[in-house]
Amino acid sequence: MKNIPRISEAEWQVMKVLWRQSPMTANAIAEALSATASWKPKTIKTLIARLVKKEAVGFEKQGREYNYSPLVKEADCVEVESRSFLSRIFDGATQPMLASFLEKEELSAAEIQELRKILDKKEGEE
Repeated sequence: MKNIPRISEAEWQVMKVLWRQSPMTANAIAEALSATASWKPKTIKTLIARLVKKEAVGFEKQGREYNYSPLVKEADCVEVESRSFLSRIFDGATQPMLASFLEKEELSAAEIQELRKILDKKEGEE
């Protein structure tokens, strides 16, 4: 996995749009975000510029427009953020984090079954 940049909460919103569909122009990104964020187009362009500087997003100029695409995979960014959260909040310990979430979350029978499958698979790897 290449060096994954730290992405702010606001930048995550832009990345989610680009991971769903790309390439996109800044105006198309702003339109996609209009349903969930009340940011002005200039704010969105600033977020895009930051992501380009961080090398999380790349662009291709076509005529007078720039088409933006992610340069990092969503799964890689999720992994980096998960590890960062785990390290900051739970000193890197997985079990207390899982226990904390599971004690407070309401889970369906299907979700519990899926978690059991994951744990059984992990146990078989040891």
